[in-house]
Amino acid sequence: MTEKAKNIVTITTFAEILEAADKLPPEAQENLINILQNRLRDRHRAEKIRDVQEAQKEFAQGKCQPVTPEQLMEEIHS
Repeated sequence: MTEKAKNIVTITTFAEILEAADKLPPEAQENLINILQNRLRDRHRAEKIRDVQEAQKEFAQGKCQPVTPEQLMEEIHS
């Protein structure tokens, strides 16, 4: 077998992943759930941080202006 053939990545389907998870002992399944939840929470946190940083940058560049909640609601309803 060539080196290139050894480096081919096998694509695993979602169903195969679920099947593999079902074969884990209950404690390992709980650990997997916790790991995935932590990763999702970290990813969402990173996305929110990027959104806030982008908004702060736009504000600093004068691309947006502060408004009161009333002004914001007025704009949404118009």
